[in-house]
Amino acid sequence: MFVIPYPAIDPVLVSFGPFAVRWYALAYIAGLILGWLYCKWVARRWDAAGAPAASAKDLDDFLVWATIGVVLGGRVGYVLFYNSAYYLAHPLQALELWHGGMSFHGGAVGVCVAIALFCRQRRLPLLRFADVIVCPFPIGLFLGRLANFINGELWGRPSDVPWAMVFPTGGPLPRHPSQLYEAALEGVVLFLILFFLQRSPAIRARPGTVAGAFLIFYGAFRVVGEFFREPDAQLGFLWGGATMGQLLSIPLIAAGLVLVWYARRRETVTP
Repeated sequence: MFVIPYPAIDPVLVSFGPFAVRWYALAYIAGLILGWLYCKWVARRWDAAGAPAASAKDLDDFLVWATIGVVLGGRVGYVLFYNSAYYLAHPLQALELWHGGMSFHGGAVGVCVAIALFCRQRRLPLLRFADVIVCPFPIGLFLGRLANFINGELWGRPSDVPWAMVFPTGGPLPRHPSQLYEAALEGVVLFLILFFLQRSPAIRARPGTVAGAFLIFYGAFRVVGEFFREPDAQLGFLWGGATMGQLLSIPLIAAGLVLVWYARRRETVTP
């Protein structure tokens, strides 16, 4: 059977004795920094269009809040949703972030809490601020999925498609490179959708629409991607043959639909 060789890349970019710089960690750092810069660009455009969401200083300060929300929420989400039995038996290992294990859904909840608390403290318009903050999320998702591919983890289900790959930790069967599918959908396609939405004056006039669209499209793309991804070994297939990623995406889609509906029913906000 013809398969594309897996381009084995060392997950460690560089090491200094016992310390190592990993691609996965760099993906998080780069995602946060690039996302922060992109947020500032979007906020400047909205400000120039008469629809201010936050000042440059607010966005600078929120970077710390976002980092805490992503890391803390992502780790707690992974512990609760994906490996709760193991961490109940080994609770201290839940603190060992360097061993990996993060959940996007948990990270999303963490950032939502950070947004709500930050806007309350700074008296910022919650929905308009959220619209700006979600715009760079696909950047982090794209980089994160590439890091998953480099790590040779979260590989896809067995397949005979011509571009299937044999992953070092995935056994002898060729598999879908599902990390790349998700990088394309959750990263590139979702970024373009949000990019064009945030440019629309009609969308800017209805705060909450961009944030709602992000939840809807991310949830839908994650559901699709999970059809090609091998479910987590410790969980397998769950209710109705769905994976944990699919089940967790359903509330995101529902919340996004409610948010878009609410934004459309409100009076338009004149810039």
